[in-house]
Amino acid sequence: MPNLLRIDTSSRINDSHSRNLADEVQAQWLAAHPDGVVQQRDLVKHAIGHIENNTIVGYYTPEEEMNDQLRQATAQSDELIAELMRADGLLISTPMYNFSVPSVLKAWIDQVVRINKTFGFSDDGNLLGLVKGKPAYITVAVGAQFTGTELESLDFLRPYLKTLLGFIGFNDVKFYSVECTIRDENQFAQNKKNALWEISETFSKAVA
Repeated sequence: MPNLLRIDTSSRINDSHSRNLADEVQAQWLAAHPDGVVQQRDLVKHAIGHIENNTIVGYYTPEEEMNDQLRQATAQSDELIAELMRADGLLISTPMYNFSVPSVLKAWIDQVVRINKTFGFSDDGNLLGLVKGKPAYITVAVGAQFTGTELESLDFLRPYLKTLLGFIGFNDVKFYSVECTIRDENQFAQNKKNALWEISETFSKAVA
């Protein structure tokens, strides 16, 4: 059965615009995949560890040379990568904090972007993403209006996630954004309407 891995990262557990938008993506994904299941990992309720020295050493140590200490240091990475590889799709809900991703999401990224696990090199030495054939859906909440304004150049979240996910093999990355969440109610309402329409368009095509 199809499996959607959902990653939530907003420090707001309640009244989170990015989480609420992800709820809509999840509902429409399930409607398009009636036999599907959603596995949710909330990085705020259940934080994961940051990588440490032995984690990095373990990433670059051949399997036959790993010891118990290095296996323990990379155990969480192994778990998160296995979870990602089992999934048929990825849903990330994230706010923009200080122009980029929350620290909990960066911690997850550092655990799953790993040489010879989620990326590697081809025979001719080119970088190769190993997470293939999966769509990624990203719901984003932004306090101010960035798109179409002078603030757009300060948006490092969406370009970063698109680049990062592409690096490990995702070639179908869709963003659904609600901006101006704390500035202009009318602009926010229009942005949310647009985002909901884009989600509906995505999944109406999936079942067409």
